[in-house]
Amino acid sequence: MLISLFEEFPTTKNLEKLKLVTWPTKLYLAAPSYREFQQLTSRIKNKHVKEFIYWPILTKNEGYWISPFSRRKALLRIFQELAGKKVPVMLDLELPTTRNPLLYLTQSVNFFSNRKLIQHFIHQYQGDVYLAEYYPTGKRKEQLLQFLGLHYPQPKVKIIKMLYHSLHSFREEFVKQELQKGKREYGHNFLVAYGTMGAGIRQTEPNISVQQLEKDLQIACRCGVGEVVIYRLGGVEGKYRDVLKKFIRK
Repeated sequence: MLISLFEEFPTTKNLEKLKLVTWPTKLYLAAPSYREFQQLTSRIKNKHVKEFIYWPILTKNEGYWISPFSRRKALLRIFQELAGKKVPVMLDLELPTTRNPLLYLTQSVNFFSNRKLIQHFIHQYQGDVYLAEYYPTGKRKEQLLQFLGLHYPQPKVKIIKMLYHSLHSFREEFVKQELQKGKREYGHNFLVAYGTMGAGIRQTEPNISVQQLEKDLQIACRCGVGEVVIYRLGGVEGKYRDVLKKFIRK
């Protein structure tokens, strides 16, 4: 099982944790522009990082995450800078509720055109597209997410479902069922994200327990999930690192 890593805050301190990564991995790096993403990756010299994935983030005023409620100019900027490129891209599909809820009013007029814009980018982009999505809670919720422009089921995309046990109380049986369902629907294009190891953008997110992380990884392994993405690199140390190393595919 491939153990990959998110890093939402690629500071020098957080990137130094790559010294502790001694297994083949992929790194999903957040950056406000493709140029800054390139600058970050050019500084990283770690033979274990086999692939860098560009994770575009917006300003707080623009919505921070990607959704049809993001400011249209921001979406156009991100997508235009990627025109003609093939770098792997991850769109973090989340609503702007905690960053700028005013966008629900100001961008409502652009909702359908923004949704179409995101869908068009995903469909025509020549590189790999990863979509980080809210955790699944049944078919109806998935249909709602699709209407809201937070789920785009296309054959070429790779779906990352964020199952953060530190933020939500998922039953073990529920997690098993959803991983099995994801594997049936998307095959090798289905990924799961676990965490959190380290605070997120709100700085109040609790850390997952070491025991829960190990249990989550065991479930993913038994369900045949090929890649797990851990939030985030900055938390790779101590017992967390020990647990991750147990599940590395030799």
